[in-house]
Amino acid sequence: MPDAAAEPGTAAARNAAEERSAFSHPAVEPDSTAAYGDHPDQVIDFYVPRGAGGGPGVPAPVVVVLHGGAWRAPYDRRHVSPFARFLAGRGFAVASVEYRRGARDGAGDGVRGGAGDDLVAGRWPDTFDDVAAALDALPALAGRHLPGADARRTVLTGHSAGGHLALWAAARHVLPADAPWRLDRPPSLRGVVALAPIADFEVAGKLDVCGGAARQLLGGEEHYAERRPYADPALLLPTGIATTVVQGRADVDVPQAVVEAYADAAARAGEMVGVTLLEDVGHFPLIDPAADACAVVAEEIAQLAW
Repeated sequence: MPDAAAEPGTAAARNAAEERSAFSHPAVEPDSTAAYGDHPDQVIDFYVPRGAGGGPGVPAPVVVVLHGGAWRAPYDRRHVSPFARFLAGRGFAVASVEYRRGARDGAGDGVRGGAGDDLVAGRWPDTFDDVAAALDALPALAGRHLPGADARRTVLTGHSAGGHLALWAAARHVLPADAPWRLDRPPSLRGVVALAPIADFEVAGKLDVCGGAARQLLGGEEHYAERRPYADPALLLPTGIATTVVQGRADVDVPQAVVEAYADAAARAGEMVGVTLLEDVGHFPLIDPAADACAVVAEEIAQLAW
């Protein structure tokens, strides 16, 4: 029987072609990079705006990008650098955040596994420590590395696992009272644009999204129930922050059902989440500058930022 991924017209074949396109762009060097901690992964890349998205003389909003890759080590911020540069070309000041991710099962700090290794998704609590620390440090760092940008108009965006982290970061003020990352007031954000986010851990688990990555992120089945209230965006509602989700209907990596479950949870909590569904679009075009879907993403960001 022929391999499904090799048959034209199948969802797997389309997904593979979209992934190849998204990863075909060479990495784009940032204009500058700053550390927010001592670990090599605790850095932020900055891309200064090209063009005047809001008109001549209008300070550029800041877009914070959180990359995806199932919170696993081989996927770092370099794969979204063309997307970051694309947003800078639309007139945004861009901050692309790196954070610690999972290495090989049982490996120590700093070990990077290859694609064939038994990779673990994320590190508890390091991944969350890093995202919180990066966003806390961002206003001061952006003031130095994105001169003239308007940090009062900051939008979070993230793809896949990064979409989860964007939703989580916007909900830090509704974390349990004993959470080390909790804020005493909502973060200063214009909004969140989450791209195919892993936004509901229960539904993601049932669908085995990214090989059960959400459970791995929390330390496995042993810790899942205990840690989920601190990490699952579907339980951290309402946030009171404008939130839009962009989702491809043909996404086989993070299926539409995950986003629908999150939007339903928000509605039950009394909050409306905007959901933009794109026909005949899978997982990767949302961050592929060569794809029409990427322009839709930029427009959704602009709707909140400007």
